[in-house]
Amino acid sequence: MIVITNPSAIANEISSIDSLFKEGLSLLHIRKPHFSAIEMAQFIHQIKPEYRDRLVIHQHHDLAEDFGIHRIHFSEKNRENSFSIRSDQKTFSTSTHSIEDFNSLENDFDYAFLSPVFTSISKENYHPKTNLFEALQSRTNHNTKVIALGGIDSKNIQKALENGFDDVALLGSIWNNENPIKQFKLCQQIALSYSV
Repeated sequence: MIVITNPSAIANEISSIDSLFKEGLSLLHIRKPHFSAIEMAQFIHQIKPEYRDRLVIHQHHDLAEDFGIHRIHFSEKNRENSFSIRSDQKTFSTSTHSIEDFNSLENDFDYAFLSPVFTSISKENYHPKTNLFEALQSRTNHNTKVIALGGIDSKNIQKALENGFDDVALLGSIWNNENPIKQFKLCQQIALSYSV
């Protein structure tokens, strides 16, 4: 199970991130589209070094080297700008919004988000344009893991995992919740019970 940071800074974010890792969070995607390189470096610096192998950065990729981060995420736009990926020491992920885009990915990507699966919790009026569960029936790319994103919460994780997604990513269900850690543990319990 993956958690993506809230796009903007929120209260007690670093302590919440620390708690999420203590509870067994496997990957944290740092997506802060409005952060400068300096703000991003300051943010990463506050996260305990022992968790850096579980961090994925979306912006300011050049900081990865400075912090010993080996996971980099490419937005659809970055990927489409014919960015060539060459490195044996890094793990890459990307974002897709249709099964056609997902199926056409090169083998460079370990996994890709496919969204929105459900109506977004964090983005207003962001709904699925197609039924991604039906779309997954025409999946031809089995080299890249497909991760459900968009409106994922404790009520629908099981549906996502039972209908062809390899894993799920949480954003709004965590950061828009009064108790993000409790919500994470609930979602984690459901995801783990499915994978057993």
